Amino acid sequence: MQSLRQFVISTLPRAVTGRYLSTTAALNMPIKEGDKLPDVDLFEGNPHNKVSTQALFGKGKSVIFAVPGAFTPTCSEKHAPGYIQNFAQLKEKGVQTVACIAVNDPFVMDAWGKSMGAETKVRMLADTAAAFTKKIDMAIDLTEILGGVRSRRYAMVVEDGVVKSIQAEPDNTGLACSAATDVMKLL
Repeated sequence: MQSLRQFVISTLPRAVTGRYLSTTAALNMPIKEGDKLPDVDLFEGNPHNKVSTQALFGKGKSVIFAVPGAFTPTCSEKHAPGYIQNFAQLKEKGVQTVACIAVNDPFVMDAWGKSMGAETKVRMLADTAAAFTKKIDMAIDLTEILGGVRSRRYAMVVEDGVVKSIQAEPDNTGLACSAATDVMKLL
């Protein structure tokens, strides 16, 4: 019986030679304290307004929180409102930027932010293709309930582009560690 490696090598064109490496999702590790944020373009307000994560979070202290989807119950009733309501306290603790990231389109994120009064407080950023979410290994397949890959629920404190602390929700539905009040204790 032929091994999987032998089968793969035997089916490759003869001109391809060398050592073959493969990676799997199992080898990926979620972003952690001390890691630098990847530089990815997100969108704010519309598809023509790109915002680089490096430009936005590269200097100063920022709080980033992510939600599985705009206009969903926990996200709209508890998670995002907590950051909007506690914006002044976050600023008092030296936070320059508060941003919400979701795998949604920029129009939805803009409308959601306006519906909650986030305009001058929380930057509502669309990770349209989940590029940022995948690079930090926070993607979750919610196809059955939200139509595709979305972000896990988390919050992180970033200073000068480096993750200082991160809190990811274990079940993605509640707010056990990523609420604004939890993050304020980390500042």
